[in-house]
Amino acid sequence: MAERLSALVQLPTVSAQIESIGHAPFEKLIETLRDFYPLIHQTLTCERITDLGWLFRWPGTDESLANEPVVLMAHLDVVPVDEADPWTYPPFEGKIADGRVWGRGTLDDKGTLVCLFEAVESLLASGFAPARDVYLSIGGNEETYGDAAKAIAQTFRERGLAPYLVLDEGGAVVDAPLPFVKVRTAMVGVAEKGVMTVRLEVQAEPGHSSAPGVLTAVSRIGRAVSKLTASTFPSHLPEATVAMLAAFVPHTEGAAQTLLKAMAKAPALTAQVFARMGGEPAALAHTTVAPTMISGGTAANVLPSQASAVVNVRIAVGETTETALARIEHRIADPAVTVTMIEGSDPSPQSPTDNPQFAAIAAAVGAAYPGTVTAPYVMMAATDSRHFHRFAEAVYRFAPLAMTATQREAIHGIDEWVEIDSLERGQEFFDHLIRTSAGSGTDV
Repeated sequence: MAERLSALVQLPTVSAQIESIGHAPFEKLIETLRDFYPLIHQTLTCERITDLGWLFRWPGTDESLANEPVVLMAHLDVVPVDEADPWTYPPFEGKIADGRVWGRGTLDDKGTLVCLFEAVESLLASGFAPARDVYLSIGGNEETYGDAAKAIAQTFRERGLAPYLVLDEGGAVVDAPLPFVKVRTAMVGVAEKGVMTVRLEVQAEPGHSSAPGVLTAVSRIGRAVSKLTASTFPSHLPEATVAMLAAFVPHTEGAAQTLLKAMAKAPALTAQVFARMGGEPAALAHTTVAPTMISGGTAANVLPSQASAVVNVRIAVGETTETALARIEHRIADPAVTVTMIEGSDPSPQSPTDNPQFAAIAAAVGAAYPGTVTAPYVMMAATDSRHFHRFAEAVYRFAPLAMTATQREAIHGIDEWVEIDSLERGQEFFDHLIRTSAGSGTDV
């Protein structure tokens, strides 16, 4: 299993560089999956949807369930690597060492892809046949907000299919979901924040730097960016976060338990506390604003005629791209700064936690990671599953891999790696989930 993941890591499927690298790495990866998992390719139909979308269908035996399939998602593309970054092992070597597989994509999201395909291949070998259709939805441009998953979701809508369950990447098995909660927990995303990319632009008269005005284009952009602090958006605790806190209560004791009970009963105050903590807790409590790119000027002694900045916004549940854009404009309060939304999508609705689908996920977690608590949360990042939540009620986000805080920081960063033991548990998770959520038509 580790060797198969290693082989996939060695294929640099960097979707952000597809114009320069072409489709060859992506085609090779699909060809490699065909070699590694022959039963899947013999039994499941594979439909190409756009250049970078693959939809595998495992037919169920119960025709009455045909319009309510299980959809299991993963993506095979990865983010770029800065060659100057000090990786322990080269990011596309796929090194197997110290009980781990190292390399770009081991956590995001090729590790989960391998776990899923291993489970389906094993179930096929055992003679298992689902009662309900099972689809494997594989995207190749998730990291660039591409259209593959969107087109796949649209295909489901056009065919009148309303998925019974959709599961994509997202949360993971963590040892400390909050700084004061040391409980091993499977964090299952029941909603995800919206995402928006905003450009700030200023136009100005160029000139010699020896006679600058009060504000140059660059300094005006700098001032606008400096106003977009953590307090730009108010704090608010969504229902899923309150449910998350309540889920921890039975598994803690002493001061931690008392604190959790109080926090669950006073969500407004808790939201303010989270906001002040910064990092992941703060991201749970409000819309976040992160300036990520800035540019302007052509020479050291020339006043620039224009300057711009790009801001990434993760929109909290309860807000919209429209309200977020309006708040940014109000906060900057400078008519000389043009604020434009480049792209954006609203937050998803919150999927329920009192249904059989969430129970099936929790049971699969228990089978793969005994003694682990399953808790809902709002995912901060965007996933391909957001294209399904408009017409599917039960949409969840969880990668069945154990991840330390260091590993989570390595996603899109340096030294990404996954434990081989975690891959094995991930396979067991999918095996259990498919059996319980898709039902059994035949089990030899």
